[in-house]
Amino acid sequence: MDKIFQDVADSVAWLSGIGADPTGGTTRLLYSDYWVEAQQGVKKKMDDAGFTTYFDDIGNLFGRVEGSTYKDETIMSGSHIDTVVNGGKLDGQFGVLAAYLAIKYLKEKHGQPLRNLEVISMAEEEGSRFPYVFWGSKNFFGIANKDEMADVADFEGVKFVDAMRGAGFDFRDETKPLREDIKAFVEIHIEQGKVLENEGKAVGVVNSIAGQRRYTIVLNGESNHAGTTPMGYRKDTVYAFSKIVSQSIDKAKKIGDPLVLTFGKVEPKPNTVNVVPGETLFTMDCRHTDEAELHSFTKEMEQDMKTICAEMGIDISIDLWMDEAPVPMDPHIVSVLEDVCKKEELNYRVMHSGAGHDSQIFAPRVPTAMFFVPSIGGISHNPAEDTKTEDLVEGVKALTEALYELAYK
Repeated sequence: MDKIFQDVADSVAWLSGIGADPTGGTTRLLYSDYWVEAQQGVKKKMDDAGFTTYFDDIGNLFGRVEGSTYKDETIMSGSHIDTVVNGGKLDGQFGVLAAYLAIKYLKEKHGQPLRNLEVISMAEEEGSRFPYVFWGSKNFFGIANKDEMADVADFEGVKFVDAMRGAGFDFRDETKPLREDIKAFVEIHIEQGKVLENEGKAVGVVNSIAGQRRYTIVLNGESNHAGTTPMGYRKDTVYAFSKIVSQSIDKAKKIGDPLVLTFGKVEPKPNTVNVVPGETLFTMDCRHTDEAELHSFTKEMEQDMKTICAEMGIDISIDLWMDEAPVPMDPHIVSVLEDVCKKEELNYRVMHSGAGHDSQIFAPRVPTAMFFVPSIGGISHNPAEDTKTEDLVEGVKALTEALYELAYK
């Protein structure tokens, strides 16, 4: 246990130091110098451990241990190497390190597996530098659209294409066949929430990823003088917004888990102390693990908003700009993960993920499931993001045993 503890602690400290931000945290954006350094650093560690390593066209990194018997079957594990700006030391990269360590331990203890074991360190998931998410996993399955990237630039005006080619990569060669050998994908990730910590659990077995519907909504009323406009004559969009929020959240709380509802951005205009706000833009984010329930609730919210605005003489524009269905994990792989937790007497629970992960791209295409480890205070995408090393070790143990079950039996 002491060796695993030290390996995990040292690996996290090493990788999070690449792109360490002077203000705290880590900033390692797609195709940046720090990103290249991190991918090459992980590659060297896997080379030193005797893995066969290679990059694909767009920069996903792979480390492979060949199987002895079922050479056309691969068990894969990993996550993404990029971070948000000034992010934490575990989001994404722990999944890469855990996969590397787990397969390294298996190779050292049990030798050659029956099926290929492979780490994937995906190029990008976060969308922090360019307005595109899951670039790594979408390219792995050939579903990324390179035409969408032709004119995309980052916040400094650097073109996506220039950054990619500057890092030594290019668009995927579409004449190459897609892989059909992946028989299971297991991703381990920090929870980014408080459930495991609050319940005193060391490991979560994820059985689904919540669907998301995101809206931008604009209310148009009438801006007018705050002192001379009687209350009964006003078309106050902040007041309408407040009624919408209060009513919607009350209904969401009544329904309860796993439904969650967030009004995260609000922009009233003219946003000054002595003018009735005649326009308010706001966002709504709703998530649920059941697609029918998600659609039913959000449709009810849309109608409620229209009713409130009609009663107040306010116009409303509703733009549904994200509509992602829930993604169930594979029941067999979930059961393998559960059995491992029981066998190893790990303190675990089955749960869903409210956040998106590369696994949601994998799951519709290959058998997939996830492990979670606790997040201290539920904090993520923040320099304060952390997990007890003891819990990270429990996660690596669980992943190691799961990969053993899938690749050695």
